Amino acid sequence: MSDVNNTNDRSLDDLDDQQNKTDSEEYVTALIDGQLFGIPVLSVQDVLGPQTLANIPLAPPEVAGSLNLRGRIVTAIDLRKRLGMDPADREKSMSIVVDHHGELYSLLIDEVGEVLQVPMQNYERNPATLDPRWRDVSQGIFRLDGRLLVILQVQRLLDIIKVAAAA
Repeated sequence: MSDVNNTNDRSLDDLDDQQNKTDSEEYVTALIDGQLFGIPVLSVQDVLGPQTLANIPLAPPEVAGSLNLRGRIVTAIDLRKRLGMDPADREKSMSIVVDHHGELYSLLIDEVGEVLQVPMQNYERNPATLDPRWRDVSQGIFRLDGRLLVILQVQRLLDIIKVAAAA
């Protein structure tokens, strides 16, 4: 009889684990000018330390240059500029590499944090007081122990590339 109860308990635990996984999301965190940002973990291809960037003539201001990642050319986007902050220190900037429609992009940030699993019950829509430039590229926020985690939408971040290509 106790074996049946143990089996049922394990099944309930497994069900609870599955429920918790669907009730939370994972994000790679990035620090930019002291602000915590999150990028959906499924969008992240790689994390890089400081890289040498090649200049791209006539590129939009947000495009910091390009780099070679294992034989692939990757466009580097300065997230500080994209978010309306002072430009990044390219010698110290780290990168989160994302795939967008089969192309790789390196998002230059100040510092990579950790992978956080955040309960969806803590999710909030963008507040009206959020900087409009941030609101345009954010899908929402999480309040975490006195800090604000702004969730970035990769597609919206990279819309600048489409606008520049159309010009």
